[in-house]
Amino acid sequence: MSRSIAKVKNWMTMFRWIVKVIRDDYGIEEARLTRHAQLETELGLGLEQVEEVLGIIDRSFDIRFPQGTLDEVLRLEELCMLASWLKGFYKQPEFISDGFAAQCRAANPGMS
Repeated sequence: MSRSIAKVKNWMTMFRWIVKVIRDDYGIEEARLTRHAQLETELGLGLEQVEEVLGIIDRSFDIRFPQGTLDEVLRLEELCMLASWLKGFYKQPEFISDGFAAQCRAANPGMS
């Protein structure tokens, strides 16, 4: 399924885009898709489903999440901020470790 990214210009529109993916593909009520919702425990997404969401974001925005992303990202907001940073829409998130930030830069050589 092709998803338009034309309107995604900042972290807020990235968040909205990711919410729509999770809502539409996994049938999770939009009211539950809050910034602080934990991907697995509160939203009920399995590890495989979270990895599928990462893959959808990867392909749609031509970014790469390095191995270990799910050790750094627990909440919907964190996923959005990380994806936004990898795409150049947001500053480096404070919650990620220095080692993981280096992995992100290595996996995405075009990022600033």
